[in-house]
Amino acid sequence: MNELRTTTLRKVRTHLVALLAALYFAAFIDRVNVGFAAAQMHRDLGLSAYVYGLGAGIFFLGYCLFEIPSNLILHRVGARRWIGRIMITWAIIAGAMACVRGATSFCVLRFLLGVAEAGFFPGIVYYLTYWVPAADRARLVATFMTAVPLSTALAGPLSSAILSLDGRAGLAGWQWLFLTETLPSLALGIAALRLLPDGPREARWLTGAERDWLTSTLDAERAARPAHTEGVLAALTSPRVLALAGCYFGAEIGLYGIILWVPQLLAGAGISEAKVGYAVAIPYACAAAGMVWWSRRSDRRDERVWHLAAASLVGFLGTAASALVPSSAALSILAVTVGATGTLAILPIFWTLPASFLRGAGAAGAIALINSIGNIGGFVGPFVIGWIRQATGSFTWGLIVVAGGVLLTGILALLIGDRERRPVHNA
Repeated sequence: MNELRTTTLRKVRTHLVALLAALYFAAFIDRVNVGFAAAQMHRDLGLSAYVYGLGAGIFFLGYCLFEIPSNLILHRVGARRWIGRIMITWAIIAGAMACVRGATSFCVLRFLLGVAEAGFFPGIVYYLTYWVPAADRARLVATFMTAVPLSTALAGPLSSAILSLDGRAGLAGWQWLFLTETLPSLALGIAALRLLPDGPREARWLTGAERDWLTSTLDAERAARPAHTEGVLAALTSPRVLALAGCYFGAEIGLYGIILWVPQLLAGAGISEAKVGYAVAIPYACAAAGMVWWSRRSDRRDERVWHLAAASLVGFLGTAASALVPSSAALSILAVTVGATGTLAILPIFWTLPASFLRGAGAAGAIALINSIGNIGGFVGPFVIGWIRQATGSFTWGLIVVAGGVLLTGILALLIGDRERRPVHNA
């Protein structure tokens, strides 16, 4: 049985999780490349720090408004068609960012990009509950979520190279950036329509015995959860779900507050525009390794809450430290590395919590709700930093605020405790 488990999960990791990570990789590049384009867009379009922070964050308002209906549609029509549709739609809008002419078009297109991408991440999290047993979920979710730091790390050098095309064929470097970096999303969206199975029964790369073991294991886990969590309304109004949404809100403040401003933060520390992209790669490459290691440790110890709280503390300390060393390039990179590693290590562990007590349409709706409320933090983080920077001329207090958001996540996790896991173990 152990051998069957090992071979089945290895195939899920290599055939499915790797593909999902590639999809998320492309999505995240389209989501954060605006941070690398910001300096040239300010030069050409006159976008202020306030407008940039508003536009960078307004993505999440469009994203939040449509997440719950998007996830419920995915539950009804299947992952293959819906995730493929999401990717193709956002690829078209991401490319249209090259047509921005001022503050209004910048904010409108960022909002529409959020609408187009709505449901992608919570849809994937929900989809993985069809494939991965609870005991293995943190490390496999971490494998999928390495797309976040790795895409940010790669986007740095890649974006720097593309931005150097400034003036070629009459296009600014930032226009080249949006036009070229949208192509992988478009190609992968088309591929998803062909390659994504809706569930284990449609996976041709699993043997009959592997499909039977996986479906029976997951069915047994679902049956062990309390029945009252199945209904959509019950799940959406559950105090535990709402508390988890607040927990995720704090993490997203820190995640996007840093990611969407880090190129300008490091430029302010004295790193040249040509080298900023390469400097950004350092903290996020380290964060990818740290996230996977910490998630594996959480799985081995079968413990979630204290691992999440410890990651939150590290993220807080690193992000707060980055506010105190604004003029030192080396110390800024070190502080951002610590902050990014801690903040990103929160995410895969966090997403094991709702999946441990939710199932069916209730899980689809509640995961989308958690992500929707949490991603308001994705708006708050970049906006607050831009607003405070324009008012004070400094990143310092904005970074302190987003660091506080990360610390809030750990505090809430400790208050929530591990009650979500107990129904599964006591069944």
